[in-house]
Amino acid sequence: MCASGKYTSRGPALIPRMKTKHRIYYITLFSVVLLGLIATGMFQFWPHSIESTAEWSLDRRSVHDAPLVRLPVSSPIPERGDLSCRMHTCFDVYRCGYNPKNRIKVYIYPLQRFVDEVGVPISSTGLSREYNDLLSAISDSDFYTDDVTRACLFVPSIDVLNQNSLRIRETAQALAMLPRWDKGMNHLLFNMLPGGPPDYSTALDVPRDRALLAGGGFSTWTYRQGYDVSIPVYSPLSADVELPEKQPGPRRYFILSSQTAIHREYRAELERLKEENGEALLLLDKCSNLSQGAASARKRCYKGQVFDYPQILQTRWFWDAYFSSMKAIGMTALEIINDRIYPYAARTYEQWNNPPVVKWSSVNSPLFLPLIPPRSPGFTAVVLTYDRIESLFRVITEISKVPSLAKLLVVWNNQNKSPPEESLWPKIAVPLKVVRTKENKLSNRFFPYDEIETEAVLAIDDDIIMLTSDELQFGYEVWREFPDRLVGYPGRLHLWDHEMGKWKYESEWTNEVSMVLTGAAFYHKYFNYLYTYKMPGDIKNWVDAHMNCEDIAMNFLVANITGKAPIKVTPRKKFKCPECTAIDGLSLDQTHMVERSECINKFASVFGTMPLKVVEHRADPVLYKDDFPEKLKSFPNIGSL
Repeated sequence: MCASGKYTSRGPALIPRMKTKHRIYYITLFSVVLLGLIATGMFQFWPHSIESTAEWSLDRRSVHDAPLVRLPVSSPIPERGDLSCRMHTCFDVYRCGYNPKNRIKVYIYPLQRFVDEVGVPISSTGLSREYNDLLSAISDSDFYTDDVTRACLFVPSIDVLNQNSLRIRETAQALAMLPRWDKGMNHLLFNMLPGGPPDYSTALDVPRDRALLAGGGFSTWTYRQGYDVSIPVYSPLSADVELPEKQPGPRRYFILSSQTAIHREYRAELERLKEENGEALLLLDKCSNLSQGAASARKRCYKGQVFDYPQILQTRWFWDAYFSSMKAIGMTALEIINDRIYPYAARTYEQWNNPPVVKWSSVNSPLFLPLIPPRSPGFTAVVLTYDRIESLFRVITEISKVPSLAKLLVVWNNQNKSPPEESLWPKIAVPLKVVRTKENKLSNRFFPYDEIETEAVLAIDDDIIMLTSDELQFGYEVWREFPDRLVGYPGRLHLWDHEMGKWKYESEWTNEVSMVLTGAAFYHKYFNYLYTYKMPGDIKNWVDAHMNCEDIAMNFLVANITGKAPIKVTPRKKFKCPECTAIDGLSLDQTHMVERSECINKFASVFGTMPLKVVEHRADPVLYKDDFPEKLKSFPNIGSL
């Protein structure tokens, strides 16, 4: 690179003179700027308080290295504990604030050795291995923060897991000395053994003000509903336990009690339940004919029969997730508190209780969807069929004309006959998938197939050929406004028969409806999961055994979950199938109405209530009955009565 050789006589001489004259000035200025940048960086990343410098780490600190704190005799003692505390009265949720991950931040106090004025420790055991494991698990989790100013929840490094090792008064004084105690607000204590014989306490006796308690011995008198957290009592013997995988099929025992040394009143109540329910309840106790030791600790007996414990539970997933270690117990407690603080992002019942084999991750509950789900994904039509090929093809052809159709899924319920060859199926613009079932069950139409990727599902029979594309598109638009409802076309009603003293199924024209039949109805795919995995009692088996009433069962399920009535769409009340005969038309059977009434009474008995809601409402397009040109109407082809 060349520079111009045209210099003035003054230029070359000025440059070195300037460097020499102002060198010290520029060096000083540069140094000040550099130091300023370094200082800014240090203050940017330096801990915001003295407390936050003491990060919890077992590798860096131990009980012996922890600083000694003497408790004056006159140190304040917290109040005994407010039994009226609830999350909205004794917990400052504003400290948690909003964050995109909806996760609370937990701060662990630095480890200290608390002693009284004469040097006697407040605990005979110091920091137990179990509490150390618990604190380490919290510090390794995404709940943890070492910045006390960001913390939503505070966990003391004072081990109160076993009350029998504590000096009650001195432990309370140590808690009150914590810098952020503030009458226990937003503090969490873990306790598993609240007391020993002969006076078994049901909650930690250490005065603790408003602190939350994750405890293992609560009674209905000491547990503060929705505030405290009930946790299991961990045993070190659990570390060596290997549980078998749960075997397929129904479990042998509905209730199993394996706890020893139960209070005599509780034991008597269990014995009474055993007498009433027989083999459905297995009531285990300590074995009296075995030698003491680790082997006997892992045995339970019932009438001389010896069972391996905890293998008899067969609940490996629950054990691993919630009971197997101090880490599992601690994380579960924090997840419960997290759900209370961020209820809109809380884990569902299914996420808490269903093993991962149930793929809930692909579906959201419609109870927490936006008011109107997006239009773009469209809906998946699920057609249940057996052997009516001509009618099936006509249904597919008509549905394919609906603009919002995203996919068409045919559930082939005939195990004795293969579906037609691919070349014979109607050619449509959206994916068409055929699923062959292993058994001819009506409940197959509500299985949560992986092929259903949209939130909206249209369940439709293979003989519903009279619905127009406008009627189907309008039904989908209505469902988008009410994604937690069943939105369908054939309406039905349940009535109470005073003479017979039971419920009656009604299909005649009335001004009221309480059900829409799923022979043609939109619903959220979430209900497929509930129908398949969470249907109460034996309703699902009843439906499959009687080959009837799966639509009534779905109406019961949705109404029970949402507390809302279905929505009937468009004027159509009769659904006629010209090709159907008394041989293959289920609804033409003379006993059909009687069986449907039996289903309603059966389901009401299982649910323990009548969840169906009666409504005088129907959804029609705005301009349906108005005298306007058809081109001004969004849905001109809506069928008449």
